[in-house]
Amino acid sequence: SRSRLFHDLPVEPVDPVQAKDLLARAKATPARSVQILAPLKWGVRSSNPEADAERLLRDFAVRAFRRPVEESEIESLLKITQARLKAGDRFDEALRVGFKAILTSPDFLYFRESPGPLDGYGLASRLSYFLWSAPPDAELLALAKQGVLGQPAVLRAQTERLLKHPKAGSFVKNFLGQWLDLRKIDFTSPDKKLYPEFDPLLSRSMVRETESFFRELLEHNLSVRNIIHSDFSMLDQRLAEHYGVGGVIGLEIRKVPLPVGSHRGGVLTQAAVLKVSANGTSTSPVVRGAWVMDRILGTPPDPPPKAVSAIEPDIRGTKTIREQLAAHRHEEICASCHSKIDPPGFALENFDVIGGWRTRYRISGGADRIQLFDGERNVPVTFGPEIDASSELPDGTAFHDVDGFKRLLLRNEEQVVRGLTGKLLTYATGAGVQFADRDVIEGIIAKVRVSDYGLRSLIHEVIQSSAFRSK
Repeated sequence: SRSRLFHDLPVEPVDPVQAKDLLARAKATPARSVQILAPLKWGVRSSNPEADAERLLRDFAVRAFRRPVEESEIESLLKITQARLKAGDRFDEALRVGFKAILTSPDFLYFRESPGPLDGYGLASRLSYFLWSAPPDAELLALAKQGVLGQPAVLRAQTERLLKHPKAGSFVKNFLGQWLDLRKIDFTSPDKKLYPEFDPLLSRSMVRETESFFRELLEHNLSVRNIIHSDFSMLDQRLAEHYGVGGVIGLEIRKVPLPVGSHRGGVLTQAAVLKVSANGTSTSPVVRGAWVMDRILGTPPDPPPKAVSAIEPDIRGTKTIREQLAAHRHEEICASCHSKIDPPGFALENFDVIGGWRTRYRISGGADRIQLFDGERNVPVTFGPEIDASSELPDGTAFHDVDGFKRLLLRNEEQVVRGLTGKLLTYATGAGVQFADRDVIEGIIAKVRVSDYGLRSLIHEVIQSSAFRSK
């Protein structure tokens, strides 16, 4: 926690890293105090408290505010610290008040960026929070101070340095958490009667697959096309069993070539994505279709017109979700949107709420049996109607299943790159993509075309763009 800067220190262990970092430049010595019926506590005593307080507060404020600080800012911090010293507080207790003031300041909590090109400190913060989800380190701040961070070559070198650092794992986790809704992996609990094979280990493996897959693309600069389809996945034994892929033993995630005929490959058919785009009982082509349009293609459907709620198509006699949606499309006001939303959703209908492959819908109870992975249990269910995953795009191009749908998406691969570019820019800058950003995005796409739309190249070009370097 950013606010936990000091701890009550026991006698034997060494000082916490945070306290060492904050007090290392003070000419201070430990000061032990004893309280009756209380454990020993350690404080810090300074031989020159005013000078040490000023130096330590200034150093911490520069790091917390991610920029040089004004003398007036330091003076206000010193006033409250000195007041606590005069009141009899220990040196570290008085400093704690100053540190708390820094951590509750808007300059720490928010980015204060003026419209126009970012200065070196603003660029350092944006770059660091984009790729590390953390404040800029000393090297970035030093380059900002020298006024050279904005130079394209320097910025590329720093981007590469940050991507190679272990802290870049925060980018993978946090970006995927927002872009693909992975943070919602536990928002629904699959019905135990319908999906008894689901367990916490499978849920954990789902997220690890997607994060490891994205990391593989990033580290090796593989094409963004792999988001739609790839000939490999990142699997452990539990997930491989779920996908019907043999030869994977153990809980270590590793790159696994997919067998011929597999319907996996890419992000769309990963279990984590399929779970967060469904509820715990059933799937909806409308929900999944809208999700694909927004998250993968970057073309979210318009919200339904206000009049739609008053129109109730006659669905008497319909049995399947396909029949119900067909009844909707007979209403002209519904048809225009559903012609775009439904096809991606139907393409994914062969995948159930936990991302398992199915050819028929599942109903709890009955004469059919599901064999669980432990090989010792089977559960009664009833298999309902067969699934029809075929559909056609708004231009009339038909597909038979998810494999055909992915092939059609790859015919317009730049739309996938365009969609991901928009999501990266939004995540990096905190601002949604506007019509005015169209030329910037097209310029980024043109530059990454020469690298076969490599993901690492794409991130570099996003950072080099005027949209990233300006507010």
